[in-house]
Amino acid sequence: MRLGELIPAPYRLLAKGVLLAILAGGSAMAAWQVQDWRYGRTLEQQARLQAETLNQLTMVAAAQQQAEQDKRLALEQRLSASEQTHYRALSDAQRDQGRLRDRLATADLRLSVLLDATATDSGRPVSATVSTGSVVHGATRAQLDPAHAQRIIGITDAGDQGLIALAACQAYAKEVSTPK
Repeated sequence: MRLGELIPAPYRLLAKGVLLAILAGGSAMAAWQVQDWRYGRTLEQQARLQAETLNQLTMVAAAQQQAEQDKRLALEQRLSASEQTHYRALSDAQRDQGRLRDRLATADLRLSVLLDATATDSGRPVSATVSTGSVVHGATRAQLDPAHAQRIIGITDAGDQGLIALAACQAYAKEVSTPK
């Protein structure tokens, strides 16, 4: 006698159904496992691509930042050189003006102006002839009072400083506005 004959038919049918359910469940589980592996692989590839993209973007941003820093450093160096040049010009002009003031103060140098020979002073014409003791040749000149000469030198000194400062400002504006 076989085992199948000892078990009644309804139980055999139930056993076959349970066995079939176990096999079907196992194959469904296997399908889910395969699908899980596929999705896992797809997600892994997407994560890797995203990481590579972020890495490339980071490298590009770092390169751009370095380029901007290099441009800024170059501009700062050019501005520093320009500032040194204008500072040197300003100090040279101040030194020259100081020497001129010193020479005027010691009477080593006298400022004079040309006189218009046709001009009249209280109805009297100015003499166009030079006295015999003078070493000035040519048109008639008049010496300025040393105090007035000092004031004129001070005015020209302020003007020179203003022109040098203006040149420095123009050079700065040109350097900053010119893209390089």
